[in-house]
Amino acid sequence: MAKVEIYTTASCSWCLAAKMLVKQKGHAYEEVRVDTDPAKFAEMLSRSKRQSVPQIFIDDEFVGGYEDLVAAVRAGRLDEPTGDPA
Repeated sequence: MAKVEIYTTASCSWCLAAKMLVKQKGHAYEEVRVDTDPAKFAEMLSRSKRQSVPQIFIDDEFVGGYEDLVAAVRAGRLDEPTGDPA
């Protein structure tokens, strides 16, 4: 299962949409609230080079914001591996 991290704030509707999409795909996620912890905001900025939320990482790889997550899902990024080596 993919490791999903989502940097969020409490009042962000795109953050909620991102969390719902990841959940619908059957994955757990780690929510990192940047509005309650300045150090986490600095961490997000360092990792993503962006100040807006959500910022999403899958398996420690930067995906981007909500629209980038949607594109990643459409590309099969959160589909479970079949176990069949290519």
